[in-house]
Amino acid sequence: MDMSPTIKAILHLFIESGKVENVCEQLAKLPQTLDVYEVTGEYDVIAVVAVSDVDELRGFVSKTLSKIDGVRSTVTSIILHTHKKSGVETWE
Repeated sequence: MDMSPTIKAILHLFIESGKVENVCEQLAKLPQTLDVYEVTGEYDVIAVVAVSDVDELRGFVSKTLSKIDGVRSTVTSIILHTHKKSGVETWE
């Protein structure tokens, strides 16, 4: 049975004032985390994660993220299909 991650999600995070650096460092250490971006705009941090299934994603969001000091709330978007990545179209 293939246990490689099959679901990727984009997490938009709202972070408590003064805790962005700590949150980014903690996110970067997690094995599920592919990318971590400190951004401007409505959210403070955007992360891309890869998990094996929806249950793992649910646990990651509800349990793992809740243990990171400074994370106020998140908005999660599951990636359905990648049309272009790193400047390369991925049409199949």
